[in-house]
Amino acid sequence: MRRLLTIGFGVGLAGAAGSACGAVSAAGPKVDASVQDANDPDPVFTPDQMAALALLSPSSLPAPPQDISNKMADDAAAAQLGQRFFYEAGFSGPLLDTDNDGSPASLGSPGQTGRIACAGCHLPASGFSDTRSFQRQISLGAGWGRRRAPSLLDVGQSKIVMWDGKHDALYNQVFGPLETVVEMNSSRLFMAEQVYQRYKTDYQAVFGPMPPLGDATQFPQLSAQLTGCQPKIPSDPAPTCDATFHGMPGDHAEFDGLSPANQTAVTRVVVNVGKALGAFERLLTCGPSPFDAWMHGNPSAISRAAQRGAGLFVGKAGCVTCHAGPFMSDEKFHNVGLRPEIVQQAFTDSDDHGAATGIAAALADPLNTHGAYSDGDDGRLPAAVTTAMEGAFRTPKLRCVDMRPTFMHTGQISSLAKVITFFNLGGDSSGYPGTNEIKSLGLSDLEQSDLVAFLQSLDGPGADPMYQHAP
Repeated sequence: MRRLLTIGFGVGLAGAAGSACGAVSAAGPKVDASVQDANDPDPVFTPDQMAALALLSPSSLPAPPQDISNKMADDAAAAQLGQRFFYEAGFSGPLLDTDNDGSPASLGSPGQTGRIACAGCHLPASGFSDTRSFQRQISLGAGWGRRRAPSLLDVGQSKIVMWDGKHDALYNQVFGPLETVVEMNSSRLFMAEQVYQRYKTDYQAVFGPMPPLGDATQFPQLSAQLTGCQPKIPSDPAPTCDATFHGMPGDHAEFDGLSPANQTAVTRVVVNVGKALGAFERLLTCGPSPFDAWMHGNPSAISRAAQRGAGLFVGKAGCVTCHAGPFMSDEKFHNVGLRPEIVQQAFTDSDDHGAATGIAAALADPLNTHGAYSDGDDGRLPAAVTTAMEGAFRTPKLRCVDMRPTFMHTGQISSLAKVITFFNLGGDSSGYPGTNEIKSLGLSDLEQSDLVAFLQSLDGPGADPMYQHAP
């Protein structure tokens, strides 16, 4: 029979299972009978649970792993330049959807340009999540996206990014929002020319000489009004451009008309923008939480409910199976049986195949870590798409999770309590591609509430204030 550990006030968890941080008494502390009742039972842990909790809270949270695809990943000058790029709205094309009504929930009015920065959908004060867009589920850029903008806190811990793994590096992720009609509605040619006009000296100090992007005989000068997509229905654009576009591969216009060498030069400038952005984003972290303080010796740092929730997380609920490690993500893709529902009153992200299409796109992307724009290939991309990727989405990190406005890749679940209910029921029975991996958990109402309390104890201070504005 496994030995149980009863943890109460006066005993910390820092040394669970014999770690170097301290030690926990096997006998446990004396329990004050006055605090014992059916609605507030004592937290009780097995040695295995203690060992599992120790793995979630090392003595210090690790820095982002080395990113050999980006030789500037930890360069301070590149990060400072990336911070400027992050807050720069001048790379974006026209706003389209008429929900851009000039209200605080939008970024301007239809036809306006230069309104969308990375910070427009990753708000620093909101844990670099989107709390601006109406209903806080999916984001309104030039138009409406179809997935929730994920938090950027601790994004540097990931090598393959996006909900579906469509990008295998932060440096190539920039091309997604830049050249997507419902996000920045712009293009690589326009961004490169704007970097030349606005940041030439600073760019060259980090990355070396720029191509002569001001020479109109070599590089047609795109305007903010012309860059990006001109959709068939501008007032309600489809998420993929359905008409003409300018400034990117396949436009049969300005970009395709460049010489191969100049196409490469333009793409290289935007790749370097992505490398600077990646260097900056690696600095954004949730930081240590009350849970960590409890694990490292402060017995009152979290509530008894949160302590019980911690035991459930690594025990009966089995959350740690996927939410593993110090940032509580296995960095893999899982199908949890989510039937898409209507979000933002109008959109349903139906028939989304997740990683099955995302990883396929990453493997085919000439900008991926296998290619000429990468500074190194560490084998992060899988060799091929597997059946398990069908309808599967990235396991989100859980530090600072309570700062997020909504949950799941669609943003269709509005609270952590409802997320726990969803997993407790074992997900939905149908209405999504692939096979649901999860099963019902059989948690009581109190156990579900305790899990929520634990998740709320994972919030840290968030990113350093110096990173929450343009430098």
